[in-house]
Order: sequence, then structure tokens, then C-alpha cells
Amino acid sequence: MSQPQAQRSWLLTWLALAAPLLMLLALIALVQRRGADRVAAVPPLLIGAGLLVSNAVVQGRRRRRLLETLRQQEIGR
Repeated sequence: MSQPQAQRSWLLTWLALAAPLLMLLALIALVQRRGADRVAAVPPLLIGAGLLVSNAVVQGRRRRRLLETLRQQEIGR
């Protein structure tokens, strides 16, 4: 079964915001905690940053492949 378009749109929006919201929550926890408790906020911060960097790398590769394909098709004409 397919989901209604509006529900799918909201789901994609929340998924897109998941990593930045995780980092924001980790930063808030990092600011509010003191001493050794601050260490517990570091892993979510690193995971969120890793997800953002990974996404940027994957999209960059995808764009490069698309550009190469478009250039090859243009040369072939």
C-alpha cells in the first residue's frame, strides 16, 4: 500500500531534519551539562555531523556522475 502524498511529504521533511535536530539537541545538552556529564552529549553530536558529511559526499558524487553523463551525451550528438 502506498502512503498518501501529504503524509509522505511530512515524513521526508522530518527525515531531512533528523540529523540537524540531533546535533541541535546534542549542543543544547552539551551547554547545559557540567563536568563529566558533558561527555554523554558528544556521540550524538558526532553522529549528526557524520550523517551530514556523508550526505554531502554522496550527493556530490551523484552530481558529478550526472554531469559526466550529460557531457558524454552531449559529445555523442
